[in-house]
This record gives sequence, structure tokens and C-alpha cells, in this order.
Amino acid sequence: MNQPPSVLLVLHDVAPQTWPDYQPFVEAVDALGQVPMTWLVVPDFHRTNDLEAHPGFRRLLDSRVERGDELVLHGYYHCDDGPVALHPKDWFMRRVYTHEGEFYHLSEAQALARLRAGIQTFERYHWPLEGFVAPAWLMSEGTRQALRQLPLSYTSDTQHLYRLPDFTAIDAPGLVWSARSAWRRGLSKVISDQREQRWRQAPVIRLGLHPVDMRHTFSRDYWLRTLERLLNDGRVPMTKLDWLATQGLRARSAA
Repeated sequence: MNQPPSVLLVLHDVAPQTWPDYQPFVEAVDALGQVPMTWLVVPDFHRTNDLEAHPGFRRLLDSRVERGDELVLHGYYHCDDGPVALHPKDWFMRRVYTHEGEFYHLSEAQALARLRAGIQTFERYHWPLEGFVAPAWLMSEGTRQALRQLPLSYTSDTQHLYRLPDFTAIDAPGLVWSARSAWRRGLSKVISDQREQRWRQAPVIRLGLHPVDMRHTFSRDYWLRTLERLLNDGRVPMTKLDWLATQGLRARSAA
């Protein structure tokens, strides 16, 4: 039996600092009905948002899990504060493309330490955990090797989900904006409209939202209208893990 097409609503960079950006949007989505979301949670966002110090925010995440949402580990600090890059490509990726590629340069041992610390954070608060998404989707080879050793089910980049530990790729096209300036927001809409048309027959479309998108009416309204349109087109809203289950992926802990 063929599965109906799906839409996955994914909130990046979830932390106490970014919740005020997301709150009006999340409330608007909740008003649409039962639309499960995937929240990419950072245990200590930019080293100033340790979840241990924010019990109210943890209770919010507890309530989202009870509602049927999924929490995913999204780096640990979500900032790249390692030694200065010497190679020109690495310098560009870490200081021009993004300052938040936390896992771009880590060795296997370093990645394992941060991943295990993140897993322990989820265990401490009794949050189910199956997925990891690297900040800016950037992973070193050491990070990839570390992920093969851990009890996680999947990771992802901008256009695929990857089953762990073998990194089997599953097509999952995603829309994402660069919303830091007006011209970037305008260009992002043009590109996203084109991609949405191209992916009309795709089994799944991911909507990858960031806090900066929520700070501008133009981009925030785009995401809400796009979600409503995809729902009206018959797409079923799902979390990433629930959609992966329709593709034959079971949680590693249940395998």
C-alpha cells in the first residue's frame, strides 16, 4: 500500500534563547490542529543556554514530547570555537560560510565526547532520542566515525536522511532559507517556490526553519503559508522519526 506524501516541520537551534522567536509560530501551527514537529535541541546553545539552568524551558519540551513531537540532538554548543583554521577551504567553511559548524573539524574522540554528553543530557531529562543533526549540517570524518559507534538511528543533511550506523541515504528534499537580510529573504523565496514546484510529486518535503526566519514577518508568514498549502494538498505532517519508520527504519534500540 502506497504511503500518502508527507511534510516534516523541523525547528532548528532550539534553546531557551531562541524560544521567544519560535513561540508565536508554534502557537500558530498548534492552532491548525495536530501537526507534529521535530525540534532540534542544543544542550548549551553558544555556551550560555545550559538546559540545566532553565527548568521552565525543559518543562515546555516535556510537554511537546507528550504532544507527539520529536526531540533531536543538534550539536552540543552550536558554535565553532576551535583553533583557527589554517587551510583556506576550512577557513572559508568555518569563518565565512558559518561560525556555527561545531562538528566540522572535530576528531573522532572529540566528537564522541560531545555526542555522549548530548545523549546523557537527553537521558537525564527522560527524552527519547534517535536522531542527531550537526549544526549547519557540517560533519567531519571523525564525527561520522563517532556516530557509527552510538545508539542513534539517523542523521541528516539538507537533502537526505541517513540511516545509522551505515549511513544509508534516503532522499528527503528540504526547503531552507537564508534570512539575515532583505535580499537574502527575497532570493530564498524565489528559490524555495521553484523547488516546491519541482518536488510536487516527492514522497516527502522537509521545512527547515531557523530562529532568524521567525524575526521577520515576510519569512515567518512564508513558512506558515507553505505549511498550510502542503497540508491542504494532502500531505501528512509527521516527525522525522515517524516518517523514517514508514521507510523501514526502526529505532536501533528496538532493532
